[in-house]
Parts: sequence; C-alpha cells; structure tokens
Amino acid sequence: MPAPERIPSRSMIGSPAGTDLLTLLAEGELTVLGQVRGASNAVLYCTVAHEGEERTCVYKPVAGEQPLWDFPDGTLAQREVAAYEISEATGWGLVPPTVLRDGPYGEGMCQLWIEAAPDGSTGVDEPSLLALVEDEEPGEGWKAVGFAEVGEGKTALLVHADDLRLRRLAVLDAVINNGDRKGGHLLPAPGGRLYGIDHGVTFNAEDKLRTLLWGWAGEALTDEAVEVLGRLAAGLVPGAGLATRLGELITAAELDALRGRVGALLASGRHPQPSGEWPAIPWPPV
Repeated sequence: MPAPERIPSRSMIGSPAGTDLLTLLAEGELTVLGQVRGASNAVLYCTVAHEGEERTCVYKPVAGEQPLWDFPDGTLAQREVAAYEISEATGWGLVPPTVLRDGPYGEGMCQLWIEAAPDGSTGVDEPSLLALVEDEEPGEGWKAVGFAEVGEGKTALLVHADDLRLRRLAVLDAVINNGDRKGGHLLPAPGGRLYGIDHGVTFNAEDKLRTLLWGWAGEALTDEAVEVLGRLAAGLVPGAGLATRLGELITAAELDALRGRVGALLASGRHPQPSGEWPAIPWPPV
C-alpha cells in the first residue's frame, strides 16, 4: 500500500466538539489513506469519522504484527492500549488516546494522530529534547545518557533535556517496562505537550527496560511521581477498576509483574538503573 505523499498538517490536540474522543476512535468509520513506512509492523494512516466529526489516526492491525521471540504473538495492540490506560491513570496524559477495535484489516489498535509542533523534531539533533555533544559532561539543563559512536572512531555524549515532561515519561516507561523508548517515539506537540508513542513491546514479566531517558537513573523520584505511583498501586489492587481493565489486555503474570514494578519504585524512592542483563539503550536509538 503506497504511503501518502504528504500527511496533512492538522492539529490533533484536544477532543472534537460534540463527540467523545474515545467513542470516535472506537466506533467511527476507518478509512485507510496510506502506510507509514519504516515501521517493523503495519502502521496505517487513516481518517476516522463518527456523527459528523472526523480526525486522523493510526491503525495497527494485529494481522500486521511481526512475531517476536519474547512476546506472545498477536498481543502488541493490546499492550499499546494498556500503556494508554496507565498513562491516563497517572494523570499525565503522555500517551495519545488509544482503543482496541475492529477495522478494515481486522482487530487492531487505533490511536489519535499527533501532529508534531511546527518547529519540532524527534532526532538526536533536536535541541529541546535530545542532542549529541562533544563534551565529557552534559551542560546546564541536560542529563547524560552515555557515549555513542558517531563514525571515524569518534564518540559523542548523548544527552537529553532535564525536562519535567521527559522525567514523567521516564517514570511511565519504568512502570510499563518499555523495551523500546527511541528518540523517534517522542512527539513534541503544539501547546507544550509531549507524547510518547509505539508501546507495543511493554508489560513483559521480565525486565526489558530500554530507553534513551536514563539521565535520572538512581536519582530520587519527585514528590509528584511518588504520589502518582501510590495512586497506581491502589488502582492495581485485584478487583480495582484499573486492574480489571488491564486484566483484559495483558496476562495475569504480566499484571503481577506490573504491581511488583510499582511497588519496587515506591520502596526505593528512586528512578531505576540499568540492570546490566539487557541492553539499556534501544537500537537504533532514534
């Protein structure tokens, strides 16, 4: 399926007037416009229309998922929805509205399309989020991730902004056990919002955390994060609403592991550090 030559520049921020956004995504008519190239799984760019409202969205059918050795087949779409549920439970709104629904190519994940800010970028040269610097230490306002090879035997220090939005996302990733937080999965949006996308490889019962957001590793969690984690712990008690919804999306073992990660973060009061048993940074990093 050919990709559209140009994706229209339309802001997707906020709920459409007169129609609940999740209802629009779940019940609206999906029309496939093209395929987003470069993804390992099928990512279809669509419009979704319902009761006179229309928005653009991403539809990832389960049928287009590539098998992974460490995740059960046909479960990535559910994990994307589970990540949205956790994001909403934090109150941080870091994941675009996401539902599980039927579509032109069968059941899949449907997520609101987020139009990046006009001058935004998600590459490592984006000064507001990620950068490569020649210094040994990050400058003021930056946090070090690690050294990266940049060709001709040279290395540079990969840094990310010391930004509250990114710090919240680092906590979210630790909770959902995100195995693939690349730079290209960070979407700065109009109005100062920041979204994270592509959460298919999450919620594994084993430690899989791979991210570019290690700058706070070992540092104390913010008071805000501790409060949020406490609310999550309460929502994950068996029988609670959040736990019940997640039980329909991930396995019982994965739900227990999720409770364990939240409990461990609360007990330590600190951002996690790389385990050393799994590559800490995804490849490619962007």
